[in-house]
This record gives sequence, structure tokens and C-alpha cells, in this order.
Amino acid sequence: MNKQKTYKILTIVLVMQWAFIQIIAKFPTVIEQFYSNGLYIYVSKSLRLIFGWLPISIGDILYLFIGLTILKGIYIAIKTKKIHFKATFFKIGATISILFFLFHFNWGFNYFREPLSKSLNFEKTTYNTNDLVDFTTKLILKTNKVHFSITSNDTVVVENNMTKKQLRELSPSAYKQLAIKYPQFKFETASIKHSLFSIPLTYMGFAGYLNPITNEAQVNALIPKNNYPATVCHEIAHQVGIASESEANFVGYLASINSKDAHFNYAGYLTALRYCLYEIYKTDPNQFEIIKSTINTGILKDMRNNQEFWDSYQNWSEKYFKSFYDLFLKANKQKSGIREYNKMVALLINYYKTEKL
Repeated sequence: MNKQKTYKILTIVLVMQWAFIQIIAKFPTVIEQFYSNGLYIYVSKSLRLIFGWLPISIGDILYLFIGLTILKGIYIAIKTKKIHFKATFFKIGATISILFFLFHFNWGFNYFREPLSKSLNFEKTTYNTNDLVDFTTKLILKTNKVHFSITSNDTVVVENNMTKKQLRELSPSAYKQLAIKYPQFKFETASIKHSLFSIPLTYMGFAGYLNPITNEAQVNALIPKNNYPATVCHEIAHQVGIASESEANFVGYLASINSKDAHFNYAGYLTALRYCLYEIYKTDPNQFEIIKSTINTGILKDMRNNQEFWDSYQNWSEKYFKSFYDLFLKANKQKSGIREYNKMVALLINYYKTEKL
């Protein structure tokens, strides 16, 4: 079979794959049982076993290779002034077809699984401003307590003497503790690495991501250390099959606060608090100022340092990258797009209706 015929067949298969996704996405129970709690467990563990021991990100190298190949193709087309539209169309279609299959088979079907609230057995309802303020008040007390247990001074910023490598190595133990209560979050064979593209990631406004092809958790090496443990736990949540960003935020938070290390606990509570404060600020700025005054000064300094870090990298391109990611999430049935991250607040409030903070 010649290449052109293969390209045509793979392009047709791409259309068939897309149609299959539209159908299977309507059956989350099937996805949950046979993929997320079945095939995916073995696929993900195998990928982490293959790539996890390597110190460098294979997924990032793959992205770099794809990017350079695209640029090379464009350069040749411009230089020769010859574009074989039909052949190019099927070649691109074939490439996308292969990547589309690997994306969904290796990880992407998790976008269509049952909601986390069902597997954790808590009610998923909306909340009002009073619910938000009441929960945030309790969360502040908890965050203040953990902060003071580390610093012994409510005006001091938490100093973490561990390296980021040590924090990455410690993160699986947080999931080991979480799995005692929730066995579905059992995590084995770690594959957590600094992204080769940490500088571009920072300019794009991202703290990390999961490579769905290789199942490597990529963490931005530049982010502030006090936020680092929660980011690592967020990316591990993706590795254990939580595709939704809000749910990955929530599971990452649960892992962080269940860790035996106080710095992980602090990172988890700090992340949750930031999301809750943002929601209060949007709905009632006056109430935001009142509740903000109850937060330890050291925590406020920490939040300010984090904001200044991201502000120092803010640029015109960030909104375009985030718009692209917004479209990507919506294409994978995440209706809220990039705003999906903020839905963590609803999960927190509903979860703690039956659990003790």
C-alpha cells in the first residue's frame, strides 16, 4: 500500500473517530466503568513506567519535533512555491488522525466520565453568596492555623527549605494518604517532570500541564515554591484520570491537605482560598475587603508575591494562548472552557456539607 493511499484511509478514519467520540460521550457510565476504571489504569501506568524514569520530558521533545516539522513544511512550501494541496490535505489529515487516536486512547476519554461528585458520593448543587462567605470564613481560619504552625508568626511568609525536586518526590506520598480514604486515587509509578518550556509556559500564564500522549506531568519550574506542591498534585490528579480542570483542582487540593507535610497542607489551603476570595470579590467587593482583613498578614504577602510573579510575565500573547485552551476544553465537552478552574469552589462547598474542614 503506497503512502498516499494510507494517508487517505487515515483521514477517513479521523472522521469515523470524531463521530464515535460524539456518540460515546453521551454514555459517561460506560466510560467510567470500562475506560476510566478499566483500560486507562493499565495504559497510564504503562506509559509512566516507560517514560517516568527518564529525567527529561519525552512529551516536550515530541511537541518540539511536531512544531519543527510544521515549520519545515511551511519553509519548503514557501521556498519552492509549490503546494500539492490534495497530498498535503491527506498527509495532515493522517497525522491528526494518529494524534487524535493517541490522545483519546491514552487519556482523553476521561473528559467524558461521570462527575467526581458521584464517585465521591456528595450532592452537587449551586451555592449562594452566604454559603460562599460562610465557607471562606472557615477556610481562612484553617489556612491561618496551618500558616502559623509553620511560621510561628502571622506576619511572616512561609519559607520552604525543600528543593522543588524534593517536593516532586514527596508528592506521591500525598496521594498515598488520600487513597486511604479514596482508593480510586491510588497513584503508582510517578512521572513528574519540569517542562522544557517553562519560560514560554510562564508567559502563556500556565503553571503546568499533563502530556496526554506520554502521561508525563509537566510542571512549570519557575512558579513560586509555596504554590508548587498544589500544582504538582493538580497534575497528578490528571494522571489518575481526572480530566476536568475544576475536578483536578479539587483532587489536587484533597491530596495536598491529606499529606503529612505541613507545606503541602498550606499549599492546598492557599490554593482553595485564592479561588474562594476571587469569587467573593466578583460578587461583593465590600464583603471581600471585610473578609480579607481576617487573613494572616503573612498569607496576604504570599498571595501578593504570587500575583507579582505572574504580573511580571504578563504580555499581549497570553490571552490568545488562553483563548485557544478555552476552545480546546469546550471541544472536549467542558462547557465552561477555561472558567472550569473556578468551578472548584462549588465542589469545595458541596463536599464540606458532609465533611469536616
